[in-house]
Formats: sequence, C-alpha cells, structure tokens
Amino acid sequence: MATIPLQPVESMTVTTLVDNSIDMFMPDQGPAKRLVPMSENGRRPAGLLEGGEVWEHPRAEHGFSALVSVTTTKGENRMLFDAGRTPDGLAHNMRYLGVCADEIETVVLSHGHFDHTTGLDGFARLLGRANLPVVIHPDFWHRRRLNLPGYEPWELPSTSRSGLEGVGFEIIEDRQPSFLLDGSVLVTGEIDRTNDYEPGFPLQEVLHNGSWSDDPLVLDDQALVVHVRDKGLVVMTGCGHAGVVNTVSYAQRLTGVEQVHAIIGGFHLNGPLFEPLIPLVCAAFEKFAPNVIVPTHCTGWRAIHALAAAFPSAFVPNSVGSRFEL
Repeated sequence: MATIPLQPVESMTVTTLVDNSIDMFMPDQGPAKRLVPMSENGRRPAGLLEGGEVWEHPRAEHGFSALVSVTTTKGENRMLFDAGRTPDGLAHNMRYLGVCADEIETVVLSHGHFDHTTGLDGFARLLGRANLPVVIHPDFWHRRRLNLPGYEPWELPSTSRSGLEGVGFEIIEDRQPSFLLDGSVLVTGEIDRTNDYEPGFPLQEVLHNGSWSDDPLVLDDQALVVHVRDKGLVVMTGCGHAGVVNTVSYAQRLTGVEQVHAIIGGFHLNGPLFEPLIPLVCAAFEKFAPNVIVPTHCTGWRAIHALAAAFPSAFVPNSVGSRFEL
C-alpha cells in the first residue's frame, strides 16, 4: 500500500461534547483538562429549591461527539467529529461549554448510526444556515436494524439526505481516504479488516431491494487521523465498528507512521459478543504503545477497567467537557 503524506500539526485539542458519562468532580490528569465544578454557566428554573433556580449542567447521553482543533504553522482549524444521540444534546453542551458553532469549518461523521448523527439537528439551528461540508461514507444512508436474540428486530432511525441538504449542509461522500484542512487531518474512509478477531457488528441487518440481510461489517465506519509533530498519530474512532485494532493498524499503513501518540473514542467492547475481545485488544495496544488511551461511549465498563489496569500511565478516563491537549 502506498503511503499518504499526512502533514504533521504542531498541536491538537479534542474536547468531548457528547459522551455516555459525566463527572463534574473529575480532576485534571495528564493531557486532560476538566470542567470547573459549580461554574456559573447559566441557570434554569427549579421550583422546589430555595430561590427557584439551579446551575445549568451539561448532559451525558448514549452517543459521541467531539470538537477537534488542530494548530499548524498557518493557524488553528476546528471541526466537529460526530454529533451525539439527541436533537438538542450537542447544542446544549456547546452552549454550556462556550463552543462557538460558527468557528467550526467542517463536520465528519464516523458512520450512519443515529447516536452519532442526531445532534446535527440542534447544531444546524445554532448555525442558522449550515453552510458546512459533511464528510461521510456512501453507505452512511443505509436503513439498518438490530436483530437481537429474543426480541423483535428494531429498525434504527436513519439520517435524511434531504433534511441535511435542506438546512444547508454540503454532503461529501467517499469510500477512499481523504484529507481535510490542507492535508493536516486524514479521514480514513473504508477501513481494511485485517485481523481475524474483530467481527464488526454481527447483530446488524441492512435493507436492500425491500428485504433485510446480514450487515455485520458496517463498511461506512471511518476514523480521523492526525499526526502530531514529534509525538505520533492520534487516531479517533466513533464506535470503532471496523475494530479499533484494525483502525489503528490501517492508520499506520496509510500514513507510514508507526508511532501512536493517542487512541481516543468508542472501541465497542461492551456486551457478551465483544467482551471476549478485550484481552486481544489489550495485547494489540501493548504493541501500539500509545502515550494516551481515552475510551469513550460504547467501550463498556469491563473494557475500560481492563485498559486502566493494563495501561495505568496512558489511560485517561473521559467525561463530557473534558479537553485533551495532545
């Protein structure tokens, strides 16, 4: 595979806008700067409290979104990576955290599942007119459902192309790797599946020509890759349906950069189908030897505990509002 010349950046900051958990008393740790407890970021009515008000608060939800900022010799650029699960969760947290929507230059969606896309609704309303590119894989639009043993199949909400375009987003589809921000950010496109243990998402089905069929690969799953000068690659996943090990390995092969500085995002190691993979993922991370590991969203508590135990100096817990200076 020919390598892609990813331009190193001087620094990178990742701010968690949406995640499954929040801890307002979590202390700063290594590259992570936390929210200030009890900060005065607005108030809301609370009729049963003396004074009738309470401090506003960011929200946690089963979804993921991050503000990614990269600094090059030309200046700073910002992008939104995923958008969370609810129509207003992302917008609420952006307001609380003081993130200006009109400073974001592009949106990258890791895949089409609604817990990574629905927050574009409120984000578009913050913008007024969303004249921004949205980078996706062509399979992003597929109608999908989960076929869980013992339950009726559950069709997942899917994103409307006309809805996105109607509020002004410019859709950019590509299966291949692509660059953003003058070659400083790489979107992987479709990720090669090269190991024999990361299964994708076996319970998923897709609607084709009026009938449902197995769709375990989630081919629209893609990641962000940034090369921080003198530190190595930062690899960001949404859910990591392609497999977090496959994803990091693919980033190394694409860029020709072996050194891994940070792995951040959902690793999808929760539940009985995926928890048996935890030792294999930990063994692969030993070889990657990242300086920073930040598991989020769908990683699962057993995997988070295993990663914390195996990599005590690299592991950093996440919380909504955390800012990672990489």
